Amino acid sequence: MTERAKTPEAQASVADAPKGNWVDLYAPAALRPYLRLSRADRPIGTWLLLLPCYWGLWLAAAADPAGIGWRDLWIFAGCTLGAAVMRGAGCTWNDITDREFDAAVARTRSRPLPSGQVTVRQAVVWMALQCLIGAAILFTFTPMAITLGVASLALVAIYPFAKRFTWWPQFFLGLAFNWGALVAWTAHTGSLSLPPVILWVAGIIWTLFYDTIYAHQDKEDDALIGVKSTARLFGDESSRLWLTWFMIGAVSLAALAVIAALIEAGSLWPMALGLLGVMLFAWHLRWQLARLDTTDTENCLWLFRSNRDAGLILALFLAGAATV
Repeated sequence: MTERAKTPEAQASVADAPKGNWVDLYAPAALRPYLRLSRADRPIGTWLLLLPCYWGLWLAAAADPAGIGWRDLWIFAGCTLGAAVMRGAGCTWNDITDREFDAAVARTRSRPLPSGQVTVRQAVVWMALQCLIGAAILFTFTPMAITLGVASLALVAIYPFAKRFTWWPQFFLGLAFNWGALVAWTAHTGSLSLPPVILWVAGIIWTLFYDTIYAHQDKEDDALIGVKSTARLFGDESSRLWLTWFMIGAVSLAALAVIAALIEAGSLWPMALGLLGVMLFAWHLRWQLARLDTTDTENCLWLFRSNRDAGLILALFLAGAATV
C-alpha cells in the first residue's frame, strides 16, 4: 500500500457513490477500497447485469410445460450471487484499464486506483478472486450454460477499450450486460433457441437507452480527454430522438421474445402476463423520457438508476407467467 493510500482523502467515499451507502457505513476499513473497486457501494450496476438473467430464467420456465422446478431456485440464487461477483470483477477490470482516464475526470478521480487506495497488483488479485467465485457458481449449471458463461469473458475484456475506438461503447456494454439472458435460459433448458436471442438483443437496445442517459453526465470531460460515447455522438439535441427509437426497439423485441417463447404453449395467461410486463416496462421508459434533462447531471444519474425498476417490472411479470 502506498503512502497516498493511507491519506484521509483516499479513504473517503467515492464521489459518485450514494451518500450513506453500506460500504462507507459498515464495511471494515481494510475492505472498503476493494468493495469500491467492485462498485458494491453502487448496486445499480449489479441490478442491470442481474435482471436479464431473471428475464431469461423466468421466460424459459414460462415456456416449459413443467414450469418452475427446484433446480430453478438454485439458478435464481446462482445468477444473483454470480451477477454480484462478476459485476465486481468487470468493474475492477474496467478501473484497471481506465485508471488514467478516471484520474482526469472529476466524477471518477476519487475511485480506488486513481486516488491511490489500492495498487494495480492488488486490484488484479481482487479481480481474480471474484472470477474464481463466479466460475465456481457457473460450473454448477448445464454444459451449454457453462460454455456461454465462459464466452462472455471476451465481451467483458473488450468493453473498457470500446470507448477508445468507437462512438458506440454502450453497444459493447449491452452485449456483455445482457448475456445473462442466454446463460439463464440455457441453465433451465440445456439448449439455446431463438426467444432468448431476441430477448438478449432487446436487452442490448435497453442498455443503449439507459447508458446513453448515464453517459450524458461525463460528456464534457469525455470530450476533453478524447473518450467516445453515444451521448457525445448524439449531443443534447438529438439524444431524445435516439432514445425514443431505442425505447421502441427494446420494447418491440421484448414483446417478440415473449410471443416466440410462449406461443407454442397455447396458454392465454402466461402470454397475457408476459406482454403486460412488457407494456409496463415500456411505460417506465416513456416516463424516463418525459423527465429527462441531458444538461442536468443529477437528473441523468437519477433516471439511469431508475432502470432497476423498469427491468424489475418485466422480471416480476415473467416470473408470474412462469407460475400460472
